[in-house]
Amino acid sequence: MLSAKLGHFLDKPLKPVARRIRLTPNFFTAAGFLITVLAAFTIPYNPKAGGVLILLGGAFDLLDGVVARTNGKVTDFGAFLDSVLDRYSDAFLFLAIAWYMVLQGQETGVFLSIGALVGAFLISYARARAGALGRNCHTGIMERPERIILIAVACFTGYFLPILWLLFIFTHLTVIQRIIHVKKECLKQKT
Repeated sequence: MLSAKLGHFLDKPLKPVARRIRLTPNFFTAAGFLITVLAAFTIPYNPKAGGVLILLGGAFDLLDGVVARTNGKVTDFGAFLDSVLDRYSDAFLFLAIAWYMVLQGQETGVFLSIGALVGAFLISYARARAGALGRNCHTGIMERPERIILIAVACFTGYFLPILWLLFIFTHLTVIQRIIHVKKECLKQKT
């Protein structure tokens, strides 16, 4: 949803900075991933510090695309690497939250975290599969930016259980939205 509404909204204000950056977009992709992994190992023991690291990792993840587009370094491999490392990041974060919930004795939170991870993976899979069928599938209310923001909010506020409910419900609702969208696209082509 945020991606669809804002698109490359930050490209223009960040363009002057991105032009001066000599590091590759893949450097920012990898750095964002490593920071997110560090966040995941931090969350179970210090959620607020984990939240700060999540936002820092997210900033690097945002920069990779801006640097690539600004400097004419957009590549298929870069897009592929970004997508794969995003899935690993999702796994690390949701499993870290599940571990935090284990430490808190919150069994419901463990199941919600794992269920939200499944939803996050299915969101990505639905888009990739639609793309393989030649369909555009950038639809849904709970894409990665929304998930990252909600996880950071949970870390800062400690409201893990209600936020996990939101993540669980809305990740799976997004998958359903994508299924409906692709079905409509396929039916349009038939007529």
